[in-house]
Amino acid sequence: MERSSSNQQLQDMFQLLEPCIPNDHSKQVSAEHYVEWVFRHAPGVRRVMDLGCGIGNSYDYFRMKDPTIMWIGLDKEDSPEVSSRTRTDAQFRSFDGVHIPFEDDSFDLVFCQQVFEHVRHPLPLLKEVNRILKPGGYFIGSTSHLEPYHSYSVWNYTPYGFRCLVEEAGFDFKEVRPGIDALTLILRRGLRCPEFFGIWRKRESPLNFVITLVGRLARRPHVWINGVKLLFCGQFSFLAYKNRPASTSMR
Repeated sequence: MERSSSNQQLQDMFQLLEPCIPNDHSKQVSAEHYVEWVFRHAPGVRRVMDLGCGIGNSYDYFRMKDPTIMWIGLDKEDSPEVSSRTRTDAQFRSFDGVHIPFEDDSFDLVFCQQVFEHVRHPLPLLKEVNRILKPGGYFIGSTSHLEPYHSYSVWNYTPYGFRCLVEEAGFDFKEVRPGIDALTLILRRGLRCPEFFGIWRKRESPLNFVITLVGRLARRPHVWINGVKLLFCGQFSFLAYKNRPASTSMR
């Protein structure tokens, strides 16, 4: 009965997310995976907002991709990460957590890495993200699914639940991929967050490795492996469009 119930849960998620679960590969990824795709296939990104920018680390990443990019970091003034910010070589703005202080159709890309689990009012903020993106603009990021509480986090999202929110805000939710697995993040918290666990953010984390191995031995397609990883992920990454460009494809 337990195996049947687990299989049914997986099948249900496949049915709800199947159009958004990729079948090209089943590697664990971070939000930068989609940024790399944008710069390879959709040139012309000039204005980038890092929503929930914290100390501003993504500034260096985007400037390395293209030194001409106008990067703006946006965050709440009272966040712990902003309090520890020391850099002065980038443009930072503050906001109230909901209302983004920029005009409509202002940005080509909004990058939002591990932020929405800390957002008290996610749907109004997502609608604001949609408003300030240009038509055809990209909303790229990651958020938590089964990650333990951290830094004033208030929500965890299932991949399906987050897709519902993003689509309700007016986006075309294109794709979702698994990040680091939940078991690794739970163990990390149980061991009081030792630094060496950081290696699993850049390479396949232990449970994800096992899922990949089982999937390959069983000759399962990548979409199946991605689906199982999403069921047990601690974090997941996503790609959404404002009015999806017809000339580009992730496949």
